[in-house]
Order: sequence, then C-alpha cells, then structure tokens
Amino acid sequence: YITGEYGGGAFVLVYLACILAVGVPVMMAEIAFGRRGRGSPIEAIANLAREAGARPLWKVFGWIAMLAGFMILSFYVVVAGWSFSYLWKMASGALSGHSVAELGAIFEAGNANPWALGGWATLVTVVTMLIVGRGVQEGVEKSVRWMMPGMVIMLLIMIGYALTSGNFSAGFHFLFDFDVTRLSSEGVLAALGHAFFTLSLASGAILTYGSYLPSGTSIARTTFTVAIADTLVALMAGLAIFPIIF
Repeated sequence: YITGEYGGGAFVLVYLACILAVGVPVMMAEIAFGRRGRGSPIEAIANLAREAGARPLWKVFGWIAMLAGFMILSFYVVVAGWSFSYLWKMASGALSGHSVAELGAIFEAGNANPWALGGWATLVTVVTMLIVGRGVQEGVEKSVRWMMPGMVIMLLIMIGYALTSGNFSAGFHFLFDFDVTRLSSEGVLAALGHAFFTLSLASGAILTYGSYLPSGTSIARTTFTVAIADTLVALMAGLAIFPIIF
C-alpha cells in the first residue's frame, strides 16, 4: 500500500537505501546491545548502564521499547484476526463471485462488528500466548521453522498466479522503474519509517533476539542475512500484489 501511495519504484529504491544506510547499522547496534546485556530490553540496558557506570535511568529506554512492542502487538492481533477471518470466509466460499465493491463491503462489515473483530483478535492472542509460553526454542523457534517457509511457498504460488492471471509486466515496471518525479519528501520519510517497521527496529524485538545470540556468531553476517531475507520477502509480496491490481 505504501509503495503504491508513494511512487512505486522510486519509493522502493529509497526504501532499499534506507535499509542499507540506516536500518542495517541500527540493527547491528541493537543486536550488540542485546548480546552484551543478555536480557530483556529493560534488563539488557540496565546491565549495560551498570557496567559502564552510567545512571540507572538509562533503563527507561528499555521500558519505552517494551511499550512500543506492546502497542505493535495490540495492532497486529487485529490484523492477524482479519487473516483468520478471511481464511474462514475463503474456505466457506463467502469471498467467491463478488465485485471489488462487494468485497470492500465484506471487509467493512467485519470491522463494524466488534464481537467478530474481538473474537478473531482474541483467538490470535491465545495462539500467540500458547506459542510464546513454550519458550524460545520449543515455542517460537519450532513454529517459525515451518511458518516462514510456508509463507515463502504461499508467496511463490501467488507470484505464479500473478504471472499468469495479472498484468505482470505493468506490475514489475511499477515496482522497479525509478521515476524521480513521483517521489516526494513525504515519501522519503515514509521509506525511512518503513525501513524501521519492516526490520522491527526500536521496539525491543531485535535487542531481545540479540540477547539469545551465541557469543561467537558474527553480528554483521546475522544482520545482513536478516535484512536481505526481509527485503526479498517484501519485494516478493509486491510482485504478487501489483500485477493483480493492474
């Protein structure tokens, strides 16, 4: 949506530049903080401040990161609830044979029903709690091990569908042709913000990830691996969506 709003290929190029120039260094710093502090954002920053002889008030930044993570989670359980809702509607045939306007009305009707919206969000919350409650290795790692490949396979299927059923050429050119006249200062700022958003920076997530990173692991290699994988998935999503739109 943001790529479509702010100029297509021009936005993508600035976004990639922001990932490289800002996102990667910030991610390296967060991973380093987490690995050195060995704890949650609050504990890690408090440990580092104590080690450096700095004031304990530095841990306030850890609390801010935790608050940001909580706010992001509160947003995402609703969006993930939409996905569960759409999966049910798709399986029951409720999405087939409708016009764009009718599909928009289905979405709006779902959002207008607080019980349905809250119910799906609650389901996502419970599933998340069950996974996270099992711990990093037994819960998060085991689920991500099949969820992430599954997502990539679904994206590849959607790209194949876009290639055969959509205007793939128009979507490809929109996504990768650099037209500077379509880029605004607001678009540049959005690209910077999106770089932070897609890499989960400044929310405590990467800092926590770093706290579990073994001492001998290369921070640079880990950072570039995550940044490249994240960016490839984003571009794949664009190749799946824009040809269908065109």
